[in-house]
Amino acid sequence: MKKVSVFVVDDSAVVRQVLAELLQRDPEIDVIGVAADPVYAAAKMQNRWPDVIVLDVEMPRMDGITYLRKIMAERPTPVVICSTLTVEGAATTMDALAAGAFTVVAKPTIGLKQFLHDSAHELIAAVKSAASIDARKLRSVQKAADSSRAVAKRSTANAALKFADSHSMSETTERIVAIGTSTGGTHALETVLTSLPLDCPGIAIVQHMPEKFTAAFAERLDKLCKLTVREASNGERLLPGHALIAPGGKHLLLKRSGAYYHAEVVDGPHVNRHKPSVDVLFRSVASCAGRNALGIIMTGMGDDGARGLKEVRDAGGDTVAQDEASCVVFGMPKEAIRLGAAAQVLSLPELARAILNWSARPPRNAA
Repeated sequence: MKKVSVFVVDDSAVVRQVLAELLQRDPEIDVIGVAADPVYAAAKMQNRWPDVIVLDVEMPRMDGITYLRKIMAERPTPVVICSTLTVEGAATTMDALAAGAFTVVAKPTIGLKQFLHDSAHELIAAVKSAASIDARKLRSVQKAADSSRAVAKRSTANAALKFADSHSMSETTERIVAIGTSTGGTHALETVLTSLPLDCPGIAIVQHMPEKFTAAFAERLDKLCKLTVREASNGERLLPGHALIAPGGKHLLLKRSGAYYHAEVVDGPHVNRHKPSVDVLFRSVASCAGRNALGIIMTGMGDDGARGLKEVRDAGGDTVAQDEASCVVFGMPKEAIRLGAAAQVLSLPELARAILNWSARPPRNAA
């Protein structure tokens, strides 16, 4: 079987050494080279172009974002960003994702070597998944996001939450949309959210993303959208025209108080290797919103959210999965469809319209 060829670009000699060693240990990966910056990398990769590039963002001579845009324009290739886990670096990493990066693996400013060893599984899985996709998909999704900006205003879930069915919880006309996504989701969410008007229902979102990065991601979307988009805070009401994004490293749940829905941000175990977990959000939505909810599962690796979406559908909610053709990675939607969790399968450009059509229908419990 052909190995996945990988090239590592990072200005830290320690990071280059550790990343190369970790990746090379996997029998299905071949690290074909390393470089301290994109200028060196471009020269060395002329001899053999890799299947996947692992790229730092802040580097001398040419920053990672500039290089990423150059790659996507000239020779689209899956790029896994390995970026410093700081608030300052988070906004820059969001720019990298917007430029077409496949996904991001965070690295801290201290304890780097141990962190990289601890995160070996995540890094290897990201590289292998990146190698399996057509990089032109990333470029096409990024172009779709660019065009939408041009018209815009600017484990199982049992580990974190027991399912509690409550029919009384559906006795309200308040609507809620819950969205779960992972790899490729930063572009996909931008496409959907920038197409929505101010009077759309409140939206709760889980995007698999490291801690420190979600606030920068929400801030970036808020500048692009008509909606108000921000990182969720514990106890705040989910208002129409607002989208709340689960903080990295915390689970986001929906809670009912009177006729209204509120965000609950909690710590807890990883579910399906993730925190936040889509399954946890969807379970809470099924439990407290039921038939007043629309659940949407979008592009992403693995199966997080598939079982939770089935719970939303079983509770009477409407459910949608993104189709394979428009997904960067068809893992999460594919599993949801296999389980019978998705009442509809729609392309990325159709998702915003589906939200508007659903919200325009009379509530199911209305007289």
